[in-house]
Amino acid sequence: MARLRDLALVPAIVAVAIVGAIVNPVFLSSDNIINVLQSMSEISIVVLAETIVLITGKMDLSLESVFGLAPGIAAWLIIDPALTHGLGLNALPDALAIPLVLLVGALVGAFNGLLIVRFGLNGFIVTLGMLIVLRGLLTGISGGKTFFALPESMTYLGSASWVGVPASIWVSLLLFAVGIVVLGFTRPGRALYAIGGNVDAARAAGIRTDRILWTSLVVAGMLAALAGLLMSGRLAAVPAAQGDGAIFQVFAAAVIGGVSLNGGKGSVFGAFTGVLLLFMIINVLTLAGVPAQWTNFLNGAVILVALVVSRITGGKAQT
Repeated sequence: MARLRDLALVPAIVAVAIVGAIVNPVFLSSDNIINVLQSMSEISIVVLAETIVLITGKMDLSLESVFGLAPGIAAWLIIDPALTHGLGLNALPDALAIPLVLLVGALVGAFNGLLIVRFGLNGFIVTLGMLIVLRGLLTGISGGKTFFALPESMTYLGSASWVGVPASIWVSLLLFAVGIVVLGFTRPGRALYAIGGNVDAARAAGIRTDRILWTSLVVAGMLAALAGLLMSGRLAAVPAAQGDGAIFQVFAAAVIGGVSLNGGKGSVFGAFTGVLLLFMIINVLTLAGVPAQWTNFLNGAVILVALVVSRITGGKAQT
């Protein structure tokens, strides 16, 4: 039954594809399909990160800021002459770009875990505060400007093509495949669902709940950081506003994909179909000439509709 529920959005995806082809025949062209997959590849990885956290019964709003801050700090340390000369240092080696990006994501996740798991603070409030703090930090180190002239180590994954397909698409698909296997077929994955379903029962069953929760936040931070690196690579720059507002799309995709805000329910494949459907709809609207300014309206409407449908079909109120 659970496996069938993972396929719930497939008919909707097919329907949108048919509508898209009617609206504009370009929709089903290979170039447009690759464009949709590439445009969703970065956000989809953040959706994967949020899905992992949501399944445990927590949420991480700070992921959208990690999306911009992680590559921003790497660019700041590697290419900003004012910083390095002011400290009497040479710029850091280009080869450290990816490790720096992932380290920033891991550190943010670990700090979130410290406040949420160790100190027992409310995850929503903690990560909302971190979202604001990290956004301000990126604005501060960049002076509100965009980092350009990124080293190849920061642009490769976001701009390269493998077998004629953008590397970011392959990276996204690979990470989702790993997520499906880990959450669906391994003991740590089942532990995430157990914790989200009933943390006290999971603890009584011998699951090391604190360690699992902490690890999920660290992994989510690293995934969001990697997604930000892919975006920076595609743009060949790190804008000061990178990721701003992305959390709305992330939650819209996760919720429409069947991931419960109460924890313990949802799947990685469902989250993937959610983000795919969302970006297909956006693409159809774009081809139909609808202004991009309506995107946020769509994201909010999707969340509300998905919550109502979940309430009707699941019979359990969202809290």
